[in-house]
Amino acid sequence: MYEEYFGMSGTPFSRSVPVEALYESQAMQEIIGRLFYVADKQLFAVVTADPGCGKSTLIRRFSEQLPQKDYILLYLSDSKLTPRWFYKGLLDQLGVEARFYRGDSKRILQQQIEIIRGVQKKKVVCVLDEAHLLEKETLEEFRFLLNYRFDSMSPLALVLVGQTELWDDRLKLQRYAAIRQRVDVYCTLPHLDRAETERYIRSHLDNAGGVQDLFTDKAVDTIHSSSTGIPRMINRICDKSLIYAYQKQKRLVDDHMIEYVLEHELLTAK
Repeated sequence: MYEEYFGMSGTPFSRSVPVEALYESQAMQEIIGRLFYVADKQLFAVVTADPGCGKSTLIRRFSEQLPQKDYILLYLSDSKLTPRWFYKGLLDQLGVEARFYRGDSKRILQQQIEIIRGVQKKKVVCVLDEAHLLEKETLEEFRFLLNYRFDSMSPLALVLVGQTELWDDRLKLQRYAAIRQRVDVYCTLPHLDRAETERYIRSHLDNAGGVQDLFTDKAVDTIHSSSTGIPRMINRICDKSLIYAYQKQKRLVDDHMIEYVLEHELLTAK
C-alpha cells in the first residue's frame, strides 16, 4: 500500500524479511557467539526472552550461520512434546524410523549420533523452541539423554529456547534442580534500548530500499517508549504509522502521528 509512495522495493516491517537482512543487536550477536561455543563443545544451553523480543530471529540467524559441513541441526517446536515424540521428532529428521518404546528410540538416536560423529565427522545440535511449555517429564528426559557414557560426555549440543518464565518460573524451582545444575550456558535476550530501536528501524527501512529518515527523532522516542523496545511491537507501530502517513499523504512520520496510531489502531501498545 505505502511502499510505492515512499519509494520502497519491499515491505520493511513484515515477517518475511530475509534471514541475512534481520537486525542483530549487540546482545543477539553475543548470544549467537555463545551458542557457537555450545555447539562446538556439545553443551547444554538455555536461552530465554520476553515475547516478541527476537527468539525466532535468534534461532534463524544461528541456524543460518552454523556451518553445515561441521554440524547437523535438529529443530523441534511442539508445546505438547512428550519424551516419546521428542525422540521420534529427532529420528524423523535423521531419516530413521523410531520405535514405539522411547527407550528403544533413545538407543537408536544415540547410535545414529555415534555414526554421525564417527563416520560423517559432524556434531549434532538440537534446538527445542517454545521450551517454556514443556512438561516436567520431557525436561527430565533431556537430563537422561545428556547422561551418556557414565556422564563422561554429551552426545549432542542441546539448546532450550523459550519465554522468560522457562528459567524464572520453572528451572529456578527446587524440583528442577537436577536439570538446572546441568545447564552449561544460560543467556537472556533483552529488550532493545533507545539507540538500538533507532538502528532497528533504520535497518528495516534500508533493507526495503526506502529512505532511512522517515521517522523523526521524537517519533522514535515515542516508538521506543510505547513498545518498550520489543521488536514485534516496533514492527506493528511502524507499519501502521507508515500506512497512516500514506493515507494523509505525509512524507515524514512525527510523534503526533505515532500517538494517533497508538490511540486509535494499537490499543494494546501502551
